[in-house]
Amino acid sequence: MGYIKEPKGIDFVIRSEPLTDKAHQEISEFIRNYKKKATHKKAKSNTASKQPKSIHA
Repeated sequence: MGYIKEPKGIDFVIRSEPLTDKAHQEISEFIRNYKKKATHKKAKSNTASKQPKSIHA
């Protein structure tokens, strides 16, 4: 997506409609689940990297 330059003397004002309670709850739940998954993956990758490496002689 490109950058749109405002012409002189004109201001672009973007106003969105307020969120409904249902939409707000759905977004909050999505964010909460996303954070749980990200934290779980991070913890999983940290424990995997701490395992001792095998040494081949």
